[in-house]
Amino acid sequence: MSTADSHDLIRVQGARENNLKNVSIDIPKRRLTVFTGVSGSGKSSLVFGTIAAESQRMINETYSAFLQGFMPSLARPDVDVLEGLTTAIIVDQERMGANVRSTVGTATDANALLRILFSRIGEPHIGSPQAFSFNVASISGAGAVTMERGGTTTKERRSFSITGGMCPRCEGMGKVNDIDLAQLYDDSKSLNGGAMTIPGYTADGWGVRIYTGSGFVDGDKPIRDYSEQELHDFLYREPTKVKVGDINMTYEGLVPKLQKSMLSKDREAMQPHIRAFVDRAVTFTTCPDCDGTRLNPGARSSKVGGVNIAEACAMQISDLAAWLRGLDEPSVAPLLAALQHLFDSFAEIGLGYLSLDRPAGTLSGGEAQRTKMIRHLGSSLTDVTYVFDEPTIGLHPHDIQRMNGLLLQLRDKGNTVLVVEHKPEAIAIADHVVDLGPRAGSQGGEIMFEGTVEALRASDTLTGKHLDDRAAVRPSVRASTGSLAIRGASEHNLRDVDVDIPLGVLVVVTGVAGSGKSSLIHGSVSTLENVVSIDQGAIKGSRRSNPATYTGMLEPIRKAFAKANGVKPALFSSNSEGACPNCNGAGVVFTDLGMMATVASTCEVCEGKRFDASVLDYHLGGRDISEVLAMPVAEALPFFAAGDARIPAVHAILERLSDVGLGYISLGQALTTLSGGERQRLKLATQMGGAGDVYVLDEPTTGLHLADVQQLLGLLDRLVDSGKSVIVVEHHQAVMAHADWIIDLGPGAGHDGGLVVFEGTPADLVAERSTLTGEHLAVYVGG
Repeated sequence: MSTADSHDLIRVQGARENNLKNVSIDIPKRRLTVFTGVSGSGKSSLVFGTIAAESQRMINETYSAFLQGFMPSLARPDVDVLEGLTTAIIVDQERMGANVRSTVGTATDANALLRILFSRIGEPHIGSPQAFSFNVASISGAGAVTMERGGTTTKERRSFSITGGMCPRCEGMGKVNDIDLAQLYDDSKSLNGGAMTIPGYTADGWGVRIYTGSGFVDGDKPIRDYSEQELHDFLYREPTKVKVGDINMTYEGLVPKLQKSMLSKDREAMQPHIRAFVDRAVTFTTCPDCDGTRLNPGARSSKVGGVNIAEACAMQISDLAAWLRGLDEPSVAPLLAALQHLFDSFAEIGLGYLSLDRPAGTLSGGEAQRTKMIRHLGSSLTDVTYVFDEPTIGLHPHDIQRMNGLLLQLRDKGNTVLVVEHKPEAIAIADHVVDLGPRAGSQGGEIMFEGTVEALRASDTLTGKHLDDRAAVRPSVRASTGSLAIRGASEHNLRDVDVDIPLGVLVVVTGVAGSGKSSLIHGSVSTLENVVSIDQGAIKGSRRSNPATYTGMLEPIRKAFAKANGVKPALFSSNSEGACPNCNGAGVVFTDLGMMATVASTCEVCEGKRFDASVLDYHLGGRDISEVLAMPVAEALPFFAAGDARIPAVHAILERLSDVGLGYISLGQALTTLSGGERQRLKLATQMGGAGDVYVLDEPTTGLHLADVQQLLGLLDRLVDSGKSVIVVEHHQAVMAHADWIIDLGPGAGHDGGLVVFEGTPADLVAERSTLTGEHLAVYVGG
């Protein structure tokens, strides 16, 4: 055996990233290793934060310093030795960019290939692939060009034209917006009298001063008395340079200004108060010129096999693959083969129900992850480390078997596959299991077990004990107090669904991925009054945000500190007066080294505590503010419950955080370090004190260990018993078995789904075994 063949381990020694406690471990190469452990036990810190991060950093260092300047700078993970690393490819659950122009087709290169196909064999011939792109506008121009040649100046006439595919009316968005002017201003008032009702436009602010000082309109005259010219200047005037006071500014009509500033953003990415304003003031309707296809008449007129590119993108991918098979064009054979492979990968991975024109921002986390996976399935690379973050999220038990097959296929090509996972069905296929624990946060970060799945079952670890957990079907179900009637729901693939959702009980909506669960709930329920919808979207916040600021408990804590010490509350904010002057309250100092990596080092003055030294002399209940923010929720609960530090408002929020299983998170931990499941549970804890009557949860078991699922079920029960209605979209059988009422959608995905195939109690579903869900649930409860 040659020395080159002896490197069959990835060796990690002394890993201390985040909460890891000096972890040393050997991971076999070319095997499928699953990492298990409770949420927050350090799985991601080991797999993503240490192994994958170092591999990526090493690859980046092979580029020239000039190129590295354009790449995200990665700090070296806190680890003593890492040997035997191979190239890491990370497939995580980050939602895909919610750019308004991004669709499934543009995100997977399918559109690029289709555009080439149409530009080559489409009848009539229109132009280059750009002519079929809804992001390229048609432009033409002509004029004189001055050139210097051989000491003489000559003028030549030149013209150019670009044929794009963008619909000119909606600019390739597929939707046009009409602005309700009554929502922008109160026409009975003058501008100086506070007529504007747009967030951020106050009578003394620059937003309004540019209008009153421009000379185009009279700031003291009620808007309804404006002449036609004044009203046109106020609302629609083209950008013009004006002088307001001594400052040169660009004046622009209110409507185009709003369209540029607020309406060009994706609705999901807006701040809540701006989103509420946009929802009031703007109505989005399908563009009448292109019927929502985003393309101009030219691009829609060219056809291949009787289908234009807009119709092709609107087809379900499984149907599109069938259409493609029927094309016989030897001149573009390699292109057809590439497209065929791409569409077959979609079907194989269980996304055949999507269409290419589906906006990328509407994909769930699981769908986004599988869309990214498509790139790697056909790749001919071997000896690569693939790192997956809970690939079974959003998958029905029926789909999990298919996902397992894909992971094994990647391994069998000679790759190392590392998977962070909680589902027993996915843990079962591992060649090697690493269990971290024993608990979460500061009580985790140790290796509890490594070996085979059989050995894990027999071991005394938390994961081993719960691996064969089976939930019994709820013996008696609660009676509903009313119902929510949904009639004729037809969003996406729903086929005119009529269903009554019982209120006052725990309702689980289930069905295979793509069967229409989210369309039904988010389309027909989430938009109603008194409904609180909690999804897994990212929390808006910077690295200065933490659970204390997000849940609103920092406010009463600061006031209590201020009252106890007779000083003002602003001193106890690391973003305000109390900030350490050296690092401005960030706790770290960033040294910019030009094109080398920016180095973040702990601030020497405050030692990472973020506060000015004088602030730390003030105490509440014997602790200073930095010590309070460093406490985990579990430790802060008794601290704020009694004695000098008793603050009932804070205690109530902490109890909710503890209820949702976040007892291990410290109050000052940056929100950017939370996982998807943790973010959702933080939102749930924040919203639980709210005014809603109906709670809609989207897969709350995401990222939850088997042991934590029981705690979540207890929390859902408490919500129901307090008189709330809870609707959960979920695939986890333990949650289904625990429900009072199940609504199962199907029978398949995409246009094979969209019907209610069962509604009733879990016991009836198990007894009937009439649907895919029923069969899997029956096997799960041993029925």
